[in-house]
Amino acid sequence: MRVIISGGSGLIGSALGKALIADGHEVIFLSRNPDKVKDAPAGVKLRKWDGESAEGWQDLAQGDYALINLAGETIAQRWSKDSKQAIRQSRVNAGKAFMELVNAAEVKPRVLIQSSAVGYYGTKTGDAQVTESFSPGNDFLAKVCFDWEISTAPASKLGIRRPVIRTGIVLSTEGGALPQQLLPFKLFVGGPVGSGNQWYPWIHLDDEVRAIQFVLTNDKADGPFNLTAPNPVTNKEFGKLVGEVMGRPSVMPAPGFAMKTIFGDMSLLLLEGQRAVPQKLLELGFKFKFETAQAALRDLLGDKSSTAPSAPNGNGAAKSEPATAEKAIVGEEVKQ
Repeated sequence: MRVIISGGSGLIGSALGKALIADGHEVIFLSRNPDKVKDAPAGVKLRKWDGESAEGWQDLAQGDYALINLAGETIAQRWSKDSKQAIRQSRVNAGKAFMELVNAAEVKPRVLIQSSAVGYYGTKTGDAQVTESFSPGNDFLAKVCFDWEISTAPASKLGIRRPVIRTGIVLSTEGGALPQQLLPFKLFVGGPVGSGNQWYPWIHLDDEVRAIQFVLTNDKADGPFNLTAPNPVTNKEFGKLVGEVMGRPSVMPAPGFAMKTIFGDMSLLLLEGQRAVPQKLLELGFKFKFETAQAALRDLLGDKSSTAPSAPNGNGAAKSEPATAEKAIVGEEVKQ
């Protein structure tokens, strides 16, 4: 099957493209600047698009094909008036481009997968287990997710199967949030963010890709799906697990007011969360490879808890410990 992906050069798209190629699919990434995409998986084809129309790639709509819309301006930036507009508009425009193609194409896609996020539910869900039946929230990110999802909603009226993937925090050492979260732990100052009681709806990158492949090929997969692991943890619990796996302390909290000062409104991504659970994936029989955060972190980081190095002593010097590759990495980061 031909799989056309917007936003394919990102963390999820790159891993997904590689997996689809391995499964024997033809994979095409849509890119504003194909010449600048240097790390596309081997075998992936690139096609230029403008991000808001079907101009220049209409000819791809033939045979047995699928569309996956992952495109959108990164939300990991300080939210100014202009950046908020770009975050929303980039997503709505990408959906508009997909619908322009679908409406004009004589051959309709087998499936259109629309990307979204668990931010759809807002930040006021508390400790409730958030399933796909929950209503959308009212904050900025929730409204962005709502608009993102409805940008391709007309496809359903044309009889096209349209899974909507509401993704949580994707764990990977290759990108996303995890590498930034690890630095304080490497420097012996890791700990919870804010109160630490906010939920952390995580998913291992491998399971994210496997879940997208699952909804791509399962004819029963339609409508919204939470792409999160079945066992969410609080931010405090997650930090504790990171410390245990890395052999580092996890007792130094990052105050909420400091996060707000540094990141502005975007700090809600760090200070709030949803206890999202993948009810519909589980009902369809999807099997997670990594069901617990501990298993995911051990896979990504290795388990160093049994050989944990000592924390710095009172005068700032580290106690004697064997030289390791991880110690060298910490040293390089300190120098930078």
